Amino acid sequence: MRVYLPATTTVLARLSSTGVLGPAPLTAFAVTPGLREYYIDDDIEELEYVAANEAARAALRLIATDPSAAPRRIVVAADVPDPSVEVRDDLDRGVVRIAVEVPLGWCASVHADDADAAATVAVAARRIDAADLGDTEAEELVDDAEGFELSWYATQEIDDLLANAG
Repeated sequence: MRVYLPATTTVLARLSSTGVLGPAPLTAFAVTPGLREYYIDDDIEELEYVAANEAARAALRLIATDPSAAPRRIVVAADVPDPSVEVRDDLDRGVVRIAVEVPLGWCASVHADDADAAATVAVAARRIDAADLGDTEAEELVDDAEGFELSWYATQEIDDLLANAG
């Protein structure tokens, strides 16, 4: 199953040095029955885009708790064997739990904010909890960050991405 794992520069650096995302279990996002039902869309690319955006929003929460992370939303797309993935639409649409560490070899690509998004992402990360609780002003700040498209990187480009992430 293709999954989208929220990450930070800290998490990405650990993936680069150890060759795995972990420890398990990991929370990720995917095209689940709940996501399909909510969006009533058969276009798999559109649904994967939604799942990746949910992971990018979750990356804001990770940035907020990691003072050493650069203010860049990062999403790792990986193909995880189905038996290792548990659909958790009961938590939220598109949520999955991965029961194993994810080796770099399963990772298909990395998606990350460009430098021009950093200031907006930093503000959004500080306000993500308030946005989740319904604060309208905070929601607008998070929406501003979500207005930036994530750039695509091959897994071979992780070290270059980290070197330029600041």
